[in-house]
Amino acid sequence: MKTIGLAVNQDKSGALQLVSELIRLLEQRGVQCYVEPFVGEFIGREDLAIPLSEFHSHVDLLFVLGGDGTLLGFARELCMYDIPILGINLGNLGFLSEAEPENLSLAIDKVLTGEYYLEERMMIQTALVRKGKVIEKYQGLNDICIAKGTFSRIIECTVYIGGKYVTTFNGDGIIISTPTGSTAYSLSAGGPIVTPYLNVMLLTPIAPHSLSARPMVLSVDEEIRVVLGSTHEDMGLTIDGQISRKLNIGDEIVLRRSPFVTSLIKWNESNFFEVVRKKLMGDPS
Repeated sequence: MKTIGLAVNQDKSGALQLVSELIRLLEQRGVQCYVEPFVGEFIGREDLAIPLSEFHSHVDLLFVLGGDGTLLGFARELCMYDIPILGINLGNLGFLSEAEPENLSLAIDKVLTGEYYLEERMMIQTALVRKGKVIEKYQGLNDICIAKGTFSRIIECTVYIGGKYVTTFNGDGIIISTPTGSTAYSLSAGGPIVTPYLNVMLLTPIAPHSLSARPMVLSVDEEIRVVLGSTHEDMGLTIDGQISRKLNIGDEIVLRRSPFVTSLIKWNESNFFEVVRKKLMGDPS
């Protein structure tokens, strides 16, 4: 019998109450589950509480209650342990989630009977290099964005791939995304939709001051290096739209395929293009 960790976004309306119902359903089926201490205290189940940092030692699967942003955060936090994740959608879009709150019993039964497959999603590893020294490293499931700040002034992103100069983008910045992130910010900036099981990276310019700048689909086997230039220092780096870091002129962002993946639980009948039609195109069929 699998042991299941429950990770929840407490800011989502009704999320903590839903955890109690999920625990009841799991325990009815003889499943051991764990929650974070703040959840255990709220629902009166301190006996199930362990820190998130210890989940990898106790759980086989992770149920994430929240929206896509919640799942992205837990995926980054636990990526080095490759714990399969089932997203239970409490957000608006729920593009990464596979289960809905009204179908909890069905979702649990599918997981316990093995009626699912694991879809491995590649991640991007990013290093921030300043004056020749790596000062931070990050893992991202969706995207890495290099962008201007609040003022309407362009920045300069000089791109090298595999050590070779490619081009210089002048504009609001660039997005480097995974196939998972191709339906997020990159899509809004004019990038293509890429099926999630492909292993590629996308480079999408943001509002480029050029008639010829276009998105690029790149091999994951080559390193991408971006050198920052500008007449100002109102620039920033964001990871999955959640982690941010101020950038300086001359900083280098080095990106490569991460050694980690995020394994998402998907139902056997799941269809990526059906999800695209329903959630991005408003097609109910």
